[in-house]
Amino acid sequence: MSDPRPDSAATVEVAGPIAAPSPFSVFRKPDFRLLWTAQLVSTVGTALTDLAAGILVFRETHSALSVGLMFMAVSIPTLIVGLVAGVFVDRYDRRRIMLIADLLRAAIVVSIPILIHANIALLYVAVALVSTISQFFNPANDAVLPEVATDEELAAANSWIMISSFGSTSIGFALSGLLATAFDISWAFYLDALTFLFSAACLAFVRVGKIEAEGDTSVGVVVENLKEGIATLVNTPVLRSLFVAGAPVFLSFGLWNVLLLPFAIRALGATEFEYGLQEGVTSVGFVIGSLLMARWADRLREGTWIVIALIGMGIAGVLYGLSTSIVVAVALVTVSGFLNSFSSVSRRVIMQRSTPRELRGRVFSAFAVLRDVMFLIGISLAGLADAIDVRVLVVVASLVLIGSGFATAFLPGIGRPAAEWRRAMSALRGAAARPTVPIAVRPPTLADFERLAGHLPALARMSDAQRSALLAASHVRDVAPGATIVTEGDLGDAAWFILDGRVAAGSPAPDGGYRALSTMETGDFFGEIAALTGSRRTATVVAEQPTTVMEVPAATLRGLMAVPELSALFLSKLTERLNRTNNADLPRFSGVDQASLRDLRTPRSGTEAGPAAS
Repeated sequence: MSDPRPDSAATVEVAGPIAAPSPFSVFRKPDFRLLWTAQLVSTVGTALTDLAAGILVFRETHSALSVGLMFMAVSIPTLIVGLVAGVFVDRYDRRRIMLIADLLRAAIVVSIPILIHANIALLYVAVALVSTISQFFNPANDAVLPEVATDEELAAANSWIMISSFGSTSIGFALSGLLATAFDISWAFYLDALTFLFSAACLAFVRVGKIEAEGDTSVGVVVENLKEGIATLVNTPVLRSLFVAGAPVFLSFGLWNVLLLPFAIRALGATEFEYGLQEGVTSVGFVIGSLLMARWADRLREGTWIVIALIGMGIAGVLYGLSTSIVVAVALVTVSGFLNSFSSVSRRVIMQRSTPRELRGRVFSAFAVLRDVMFLIGISLAGLADAIDVRVLVVVASLVLIGSGFATAFLPGIGRPAAEWRRAMSALRGAAARPTVPIAVRPPTLADFERLAGHLPALARMSDAQRSALLAASHVRDVAPGATIVTEGDLGDAAWFILDGRVAAGSPAPDGGYRALSTMETGDFFGEIAALTGSRRTATVVAEQPTTVMEVPAATLRGLMAVPELSALFLSKLTERLNRTNNADLPRFSGVDQASLRDLRTPRSGTEAGPAAS
């Protein structure tokens, strides 16, 4: 953390680092408890329907392709209504959208037993309709979560949500297999309808802020909103890298999900109940992994968790494809489910932290559409199992995961290759004792602002007056490779935004090396802790390559806190970095209590207001 200012009587020395919030603290909030309970119960029913529908189709057709078509019926609606659904989620009451979606899904699911007696093809229609409605529910649910959990609770909150989802999935899968074996499988659909009704009852009591939409929801407005959501996904480096890393993974998952049933029955000679049990223990593994993430997610970068998960799942998948015993197969899919939680939780946290509140519905929906495109491609390849040994396809799908894991380690904003780490360490060790001030200093231009806003969409929410004030107060500096931008221990009077290039940050260690090493690239910022709190610099930052940065004075940065999206962004980074550093001496903001955060959110008057003036 930061050293206290020696000339300030207001500073307080703290005996140790900030304690990470308890992974259970989020349950103290009634709204989160209601969301979590609704998710827990409704997912049991959804798992019942998903597995029961697949079993019914396989009973009738004995074809892996037909099972794949069932998965396509679930995924295709995303392509048709997914993007549009995101626009509505960002323009209307998200809680009400979720409540209505639950009621509609209950009505459709309860009618499935009647439809399948008329024509099995109607099962595909019903499943597709339920999936269509879910395109409105899912992004609304994801967008609401950051509103009922603080940023430091977000990883734990996502872990618990995934626990409720996959833990109940294991129950639903096992129960569906039991119903298919010993009872009338129609009960799976009746129970699912009841769970949707229960979920709606819980959501009726959730309190979250409403989105205030500007103007009517005309076709033109919808189109413009779609463009803004897609542009945010494409132009935000970490979100773009997240999809590039995930594309082959989703393809592999699509193929894998369809192959599990024919593999269990054909290759392993398992019963339908054993297949359901296998699916269930996958979710058990996921729950155990999510419990670990709820407690330890902040120990590694989200990207590192994703790399570990993909490589581990791929290895487990290869062994699964070579297994001959259902017992061994069950153990391996449990391991795979355990590792999958690492990537799933990390992916959600990255998206929620990197997307402005009012854009979450569109960005999440756009990501889901692109995800399901790859998922559908994988599903379409499952038909090869009718002509090729299913073991071969399982192994191939698993090798794709391993390759994706290694590739993820090299993507900007997610992974950090060993060579990059060595370059960063070399730059830090060669840093000068004091910051190197480049000779070339110029005022920022509108093009500089637009370039930065392309990486930080929250800047686009500034008014013209705020933008002009920011440009007038700031400076752009071109920094040569190896030059020190800031030095640990200096009093902070500015924050820095990277327009182009890459920098390395680290704190000197007693042995002469550096600790808390991190690399930042275009669109990242640093120095906000010292600028906002008036404390000393917590790290030395050195340019790894030719780098262009925008220097924003502390008073101007405080003025930016008047923009809600920017306030949330800065406070998110501030609390995250304070919670992860180990210095013992802190300024008064070290506790990151709510009074201090409110103080930072309060716009300043006069010159301190900076771009907050309008």
